[in-house]
Amino acid sequence: MRLRARPQGAAAAFADEGRPKGRTPWREACWCALDLELTGLDRRNDDIIAIGAVPIEDGRLILGDSRYTLVRTSRRSEYNAVLMHKLRVPDLAGAPPLESALELVPELLTGRVPVFHTAAVEQTFLGPLFAREHVRLPAAADTELLGRLLLRCRDGEAPPRLPLARLTELLGQSGEAPHHALADALTTAQAFIALATLLEEFEPQTVDSLTGAAERLGGGRRFGPL
Repeated sequence: MRLRARPQGAAAAFADEGRPKGRTPWREACWCALDLELTGLDRRNDDIIAIGAVPIEDGRLILGDSRYTLVRTSRRSEYNAVLMHKLRVPDLAGAPPLESALELVPELLTGRVPVFHTAAVEQTFLGPLFAREHVRLPAAADTELLGRLLLRCRDGEAPPRLPLARLTELLGQSGEAPHHALADALTTAQAFIALATLLEEFEPQTVDSLTGAAERLGGGRRFGPL
């Protein structure tokens, strides 16, 4: 009988802690907004080059615990990706390698629910890396889906896509400079708090309701803009 490998280090603490129960009211749960910058959107051929994270507790940003790191790679970014994130291979020369940088993610998600914008992008890259550490990336709240859900609740219809810049405009938020991992994580965190608060005007919001927006919309979208 083959024994299942045990996670180690930050992954072990992440596995032991678990995540908030599904029925937990959203303000009583801990969350963490994350954003990745990438060399491109092909998981088999592209790399993570920056990670930004902003924790959320009691419905508030915990800015003092925000984290940001570049990730070293020798892979050149696609032309359009460079135009957005402005990161070249020489800019990453002094950054930690992926294995070291990724320890940050399970550490920040220990006891927390992840929040992404267009979650399929981050899930596609992070899911296999979590599996390699013998843990599973937990279900996430997706601010794109939550924004579309709010518009359907409010206006009776939802757009097929909702980029982060457009979402912040609809919410009346200024947002941060785009395509920087920490700035986008902060913008996503601010949008999440606003969306959860506005959706609560229609019905109480819990961990399950906010991570289950795809089912409530009848399906998500595979990829959106970086």
